[in-house]
Amino acid sequence: MRKALGIIPARYDSERFPGKALASINGRPLIEHVYKRARQAPCLSQVIIATDDKRIHTQCREFGAEVKMTSPSHQTGTERVSEVAEELDCPIIISIQGDEPLVGPEMIESLVATLQENTVLMATLRQKNKDMKHLHDKNTVKMVIDREENALYFSRSPIPFSPPGFFWQHIGVYGFQKEFLMAYKNLPASSLEKSEGLEQLRALENGFKIKTVETQHPTLSVNVPEDIARVEALLNKKENNE
Repeated sequence: MRKALGIIPARYDSERFPGKALASINGRPLIEHVYKRARQAPCLSQVIIATDDKRIHTQCREFGAEVKMTSPSHQTGTERVSEVAEELDCPIIISIQGDEPLVGPEMIESLVATLQENTVLMATLRQKNKDMKHLHDKNTVKMVIDREENALYFSRSPIPFSPPGFFWQHIGVYGFQKEFLMAYKNLPASSLEKSEGLEQLRALENGFKIKTVETQHPTLSVNVPEDIARVEALLNKKENNE
């Protein structure tokens, strides 16, 4: 099995939650939770945090992470990931969003397993969500898929119009064949990407397929300050059950 390189893009100036990478969750910064959980995935030969902010860089070094400074001109996490990945020798790149403190190693493993097939250029995770109150939440990204589990579209709006008792929620972990990632970074930002504020639409609008992999692992991304308490509750519940 080909191993993969894990890269966590992290910036300070989040539009919805400035400084969230360093926000405290149970006494530790958000980015530390993401990093330490990613390190639990045996399929990752290395995990690197990619940032353009010295505050994040300093904090990451304090908890022992490998961290690289990147250009401040990047508009997306994938662009930041590609800068770090370009000079490293690894055939598969896993981009783990820095706001996913509950990411499980099995989630990462499933993407790496899928990318063992060279014809799969890009892959990401989906989760079945039956809580319809999240259907209209713009911070919960929805997706629809085809019969071969390739993504048809991602949106912050409710899709499909009449869901069958659940909707597919997108989870912010991506896998790439390195060669495709290097080509992807040179594609111009697409109109759909700009309209939705979702970088993965660049691939779809340029005619590339994104394979999706279902995960049943409970997760919750941090988009706004109110999410911190929800994440802490889930973490505490998990620790109490172990």
